[in-house]
Amino acid sequence: MPKLLTPPRLRSRSSGGPAEPTQPAEPSADAAARTRRRFQRRQRARRWVVLRRVLAVLAVVGLVAAGVWLVFFSSVFAVQQVEVRGTEVLSAAEVEDAAEVPLDVPLATSDLAAVQARVEELAPVESAEVSRAWPDGVRIEVTERHAVAVVEWEGAWRGLDPAGVLFRTYPERPTALPRLTIRAQTTSDALAEAAKVVVALPPEIAKRVDHLDVGSIDAISVYLSGGAVVNWGSADESGHKAEVLRLLMKQPARVYDVTAPGRPTLSR
Repeated sequence: MPKLLTPPRLRSRSSGGPAEPTQPAEPSADAAARTRRRFQRRQRARRWVVLRRVLAVLAVVGLVAAGVWLVFFSSVFAVQQVEVRGTEVLSAAEVEDAAEVPLDVPLATSDLAAVQARVEELAPVESAEVSRAWPDGVRIEVTERHAVAVVEWEGAWRGLDPAGVLFRTYPERPTALPRLTIRAQTTSDALAEAAKVVVALPPEIAKRVDHLDVGSIDAISVYLSGGAVVNWGSADESGHKAEVLRLLMKQPARVYDVTAPGRPTLSR
């Protein structure tokens, strides 16, 4: 069996006195110096971490400040050109003149809403979208109105869009569009009603239209190329009236009346 080890006995001052523990040795000068150096290194490391963070923040702030100055205050990103897209009736020069885009000002501060409003004041423009084209341009996307009929107005042929807006002039009458005849007292509201009627006509009937007579809002008549007349009334229920007219025209007649689509009539 292994021998059991017994702890050494404490040495006593005398054979009969109690044992006293030995005192720990005093730290040497070298150990204290090493401790101080380790403490100083830790302090320097902490200060360097803080300094690096401060420098990083200052660098970011400087970059942001420089970027703000470049974009909003300098001439580096100033407006130098205007690009116009989507025009057919208008020319790009006409849109640019109406837009009045300020040049040589920072692109970031350009008032695009004001430019859009000025472009949309042009009669042929249905809507416009204005955007920044970095680094130095403004882009204007134009959606123009399209004509559904023509009106002889003040000695010229004018195009009428689906909303009843007269927006362009033709050098001569375009034969592909139906013609509206009006009275001296015909209002813009009546023209808008007539435009709705034109849009509602079924394609097979629309291609037979010679002209529309616009007496008032409630007195719109469609004259067909064969000589028949359709009394339409107002633009109310135009979709229903178009379906009823399609059925009525299966019978030859001189006058078709769909002013009250629930009670249509025809006259031979």
